[in-house]
Amino acid sequence: MLIGEVARRSGVSARMLRHYESLGLVRPSGRTGSGYREYSGEDVRRIFHIESLRAVGLSLREIGRALDDPCFTPSALVDDLILRTRERIAAETELLTRLQRVRAADPAAWEDVLQVLALLRALGSTSAGTRQRAALASVDEVPVEALAQAALGEGDPYVAGALRWALSRSGGGGAALLAEGLSSPVAAVRERAVRSLAEMPGGEAAPLLRDALASPDTVVRGRAALALGAQGEAAAIPVLVDMIVAGRNDTDAADVLSSLADDPAADRIASLLAGRIGDGTTGPPARGRLTQALAGIPGPTASRALTRLLGDADPAVALTAAYLLRLRGDG
Repeated sequence: MLIGEVARRSGVSARMLRHYESLGLVRPSGRTGSGYREYSGEDVRRIFHIESLRAVGLSLREIGRALDDPCFTPSALVDDLILRTRERIAAETELLTRLQRVRAADPAAWEDVLQVLALLRALGSTSAGTRQRAALASVDEVPVEALAQAALGEGDPYVAGALRWALSRSGGGGAALLAEGLSSPVAAVRERAVRSLAEMPGGEAAPLLRDALASPDTVVRGRAALALGAQGEAAAIPVLVDMIVAGRNDTDAADVLSSLADDPAADRIASLLAGRIGDGTTGPPARGRLTQALAGIPGPTASRALTRLLGDADPAVALTAAYLLRLRGDG
């Protein structure tokens, strides 16, 4: 089979076939009487093997080793190809994401495109100061998707605060993007997500925070409860009581419970606190925190609970109850 026919059948140009020959990758098995290259069926199969290996990303040098070295083992090379392919996919995915964010910013001119690209690069900078300046840029210039992704991945507390500030002023869509971080397998990402949601204004984040009250992550539950309680959401009360028992942000939880303790919530909160004090499973430190939390709860239910605690077997609890009753004018 002459070179022209091989080129037609294989799809490899005659010029490339000559290049393969010059590299020693494939050599025609014979020559015609006129000196033309003549390829055998085995030569053509080798050409197809070369093209197959090129298609998966091997260089011509690697292909030569793979085909000619009888001791060659492909596993390491395949592993390297997998790594290179993943890196290429990641780079292409990053580029696609960046382009989509530029389009979302709806640039009116090339100058706008360049400005958005500059801000996106700045958000990914290794310099915390550069990232912070980008976050504090006009919210009209930074796509909300980029702000949300940056907020979920930001470890510097100052930059994270700037990103949360920017997200809180970015308009709609930010809360839903942040909510994706609540199910992340990384605890730090879940915490960043709920902290950012807690600072979102309006009602967009409230349903997501209510869902977060049932999260298996205690940090997520606690931050959601503090945010919702500060907004007057009674659904946060049980989680706030749990926080006092566990000693996690218990002072903040008690303050929020106090702000929620208007009629009829005061009696409910006092009953929950008193119930945890007397349920027999709560240790002395937690019982002391629960007793102190009753100080901020008005009404007769809290007063009766404190009165019962005057005879508590734990002297610290009894003394705290007596002191609080005097402050309330009940002692």
